[in-house]
Amino acid sequence: MLSNEDIASLKIPRHVAIIVDGNGRWAKERGLTRMKGHDAGFKNLKKLTKHIINRGVEVVSFYVFSTENFKRSAEEVGHLMDIFVTLYKRNLKEFMDNNIKVIFSGRDEPLPKSVMKARDELARKTANNTGGIVNLCLNYGGRAEIVDAVKKIAADPNVDIENLTEADFGKYLYQDLPDVDLMIRTSGELRLSNFLLWQNSYAEFYFPQTKFPDFHEDDFDQALVEYTRRDRRFGAIKNA
Repeated sequence: MLSNEDIASLKIPRHVAIIVDGNGRWAKERGLTRMKGHDAGFKNLKKLTKHIINRGVEVVSFYVFSTENFKRSAEEVGHLMDIFVTLYKRNLKEFMDNNIKVIFSGRDEPLPKSVMKARDELARKTANNTGGIVNLCLNYGGRAEIVDAVKKIAADPNVDIENLTEADFGKYLYQDLPDVDLMIRTSGELRLSNFLLWQNSYAEFYFPQTKFPDFHEDDFDQALVEYTRRDRRFGAIKNA
């Protein structure tokens, strides 16, 4: 656990992205079903969100379900969809009490209507909150996001394509957010898995071995310690 002095010395990233990974393996190690692992993961996500925002992070993006995850068993996908509906409905008061705005990144199809309805209601009711932003990446894929942005640009008659800048392009992504500063993937896997490809261009990567249900507040603080040690140059060379 960090001391108050240690906490005061931390550099706080503006945007943190987390790939929620290891729920299934966490459950298998305990002789539980994958569904129990997802239950534990989302219970932890709720606690971790509050801690991250309280640390001063402005935006936290969670990769909770990719476009490819629909290839999993119908039982597992159905359980996850039920979790999403429950999460959105039961946690509205907590998001409101903590002044947290909830937004979503991803495609609609083939999400169930119940998920989209609960998602849209949560986003609408928290839209005016100003204490921090939680971006839930649901039915999300980084390549799909870029393709969809290109389609929006092509359909916009006001775009001057010859003078299009990277900043202009960013406004056509699912959400107009600052670039990711710190990208965390739990469970020890060393890949992006198609997550926020545009936004992660200059992010610092952190890959703890801890599986997501066990990645608690102290673990996140250790990620901040590592981030504070990093020398972010953005391609520049510092003077000797």
